[in-house]
Amino acid sequence: MIFLPALEEARLIKRYKRFLADIELASGEQITIHCPNTGSMFNCMLEGGKVWFSRSSDPKRKLPGTWEIAETPQGRLACVNTGRANALVEEALRAERIAELAGFHGLRREVAYGEERSRIDFLLEYPEGPAYVEVKSVTLGFADSAVAAFPDAVTQRGAKHLRELASLARQGIRAVQLYCVNLSGVSAVRTADEIDWAYSDALRAAVAEGVEVLAYGVYLDAEQIYIDRRLEVVGLTR
Repeated sequence: MIFLPALEEARLIKRYKRFLADIELASGEQITIHCPNTGSMFNCMLEGGKVWFSRSSDPKRKLPGTWEIAETPQGRLACVNTGRANALVEEALRAERIAELAGFHGLRREVAYGEERSRIDFLLEYPEGPAYVEVKSVTLGFADSAVAAFPDAVTQRGAKHLRELASLARQGIRAVQLYCVNLSGVSAVRTADEIDWAYSDALRAAVAEGVEVLAYGVYLDAEQIYIDRRLEVVGLTR
């Protein structure tokens, strides 16, 4: 995925009210941009650190740009626009870069399913039957560790999705939790037990029911981002 229009570099002043970020351009001008990340962004932003944003030419927009990439306190790059994750996964699926999910003949997005009225990110059709794929964007990293973690805040919604996947698996339907790790310099991912034990427990319960867990990392710079490698998932057993 090429960033179009090209991203602009700035310095982060502060993020506030979840969806707003004040930044300083190279010219010294300060502007407010949209932050498209509903999470805590714990450990993936640094006041005074570099950021990259996309600028919009739409005159109807209240804010001129969208925050795309952050320099983390550990010196990594994180794609903080969580809306990119599903597009990255779809691009990789269609290019068959996710080997475990190759060979499908149909792909649908945002399909309603489940007893808790959820929507699955991808419903893939194979000759042997469907596969339900839930995608989560991972940006939480730690100093002196190549292991990223999810979630970065308590997520009841994430636990609900795992219950839905577990229900499918019990019925003999293929169910997959896919972590799109939008963070440079990592080789594995784990659940953040110290942040949301209930989510971690729900994931391990889902695995016990037969839910598959995959993680893929990205290549990321200010010009492009794409899924390029499989990552290890650790800590899946109780």
